[in-house]
Amino acid sequence: MKLIIPALVCLLLAGMWLQDVHAKSMHVPSSNCCYMTVKRKISPKRIRCYKHISSTCSHENRLILKLTGGLEACVFQKDSWVQAYLKRINPCL
Repeated sequence: MKLIIPALVCLLLAGMWLQDVHAKSMHVPSSNCCYMTVKRKISPKRIRCYKHISSTCSHENRLILKLTGGLEACVFQKDSWVQAYLKRINPCL
């Protein structure tokens, strides 16, 4: 009985620590890297701005488009429709 309480406390603290570390580490990469890329054309009315992915990301030549409604979409920078849109939309601040 004496070992059960310290063991449970350790498990509880470890679970809280892992959850905190996971939440912090997952936030930055998801907002600066692209993991899934949209291949079809997005309506220009839905695009608010664009930003380049982080230099630490494994994928190159991709952009993150900020869309209306708080959504984001990853696209290939070299696609012809993306190139045309880049002339009309501004980078995100």
